Amino acid sequence: MTPELSRSIDVRQLPERLHVTTSEAERAALAARLGIEAIERLEAEVKFERAGDAIVARGRIEADLVQLCAVSAEPFPTRVSEPLELRFVREWTHPAADEEIELDSDAADEISFEGNHFDLGEALAQSLALAIDPYATGPDADRVRKEAGLADQPGSAAFAALAALKK
Repeated sequence: MTPELSRSIDVRQLPERLHVTTSEAERAALAARLGIEAIERLEAEVKFERAGDAIVARGRIEADLVQLCAVSAEPFPTRVSEPLELRFVREWTHPAADEEIELDSDAADEISFEGNHFDLGEALAQSLALAIDPYATGPDADRVRKEAGLADQPGSAAFAALAALKK
């Protein structure tokens, strides 16, 4: 299966930096995969550096999206602007069943690859997917909540019980 967004990078001819832009077809296919209405713009600026056998990619991903409001189900525009830090590593073998692995939450996301190429495009697609707020609310969310009688009900707020204890 071909990914919706593919940018193959040859580690033997690693660029110092790369500006990634996307076509309308790539954005439409990726929007369908991510379950959002549209991706109107998707760009990334990435700098590469070698770290032993690994390639570290740092930069920023930016996108203009159209999502459905989690409350009103109406489409509305949103923007994503997130820093990137990815670490491309050669395919590794899985550790033994009794071997412990320590994960560092501050470490770059590791993406394995085989041979001399890795797919920066797929890594960008996955980074965008993680940056999208699945419960984003649009400009009419408060009106819809009020019309449904949800905005004025005591206890409708997530911390209403704590607020009652404060009284």
